[in-house]
Amino acid sequence: MIPIPSGVRVWIATGHTDMRRGMQGLALQVQEQLKRDPHAGDLYIFRGRRGDLAKILWHDGIGLSLYAKRLDRGKFIWPSATAGAVSISAAQMAYMLEGIDWRNPQLTWRPKSAG
Repeated sequence: MIPIPSGVRVWIATGHTDMRRGMQGLALQVQEQLKRDPHAGDLYIFRGRRGDLAKILWHDGIGLSLYAKRLDRGKFIWPSATAGAVSISAAQMAYMLEGIDWRNPQLTWRPKSAG
């Protein structure tokens, strides 16, 4: 889990991204395509064409970090827009990274009694 300080915004880069890109290539994509500052402290999440790999770019004030996660089964739930970025909460990002539908998470079990 990424230790996200309060106040950090999380952005999903819509569409798909070339997952061969590293830190500098993704930072350039944030700057040129999303028209945002990659060094401002926000998190940017990118997904590959197959949908099972996500990369997260984050500048924590000291340096740029790149995190990657590949799901063993299933795909990351992604917005249907093809260009731009969508803002989500840190909690929605946590759901997404676990492979849960972050748009409408459902409780799978709730106890009926305490005893």
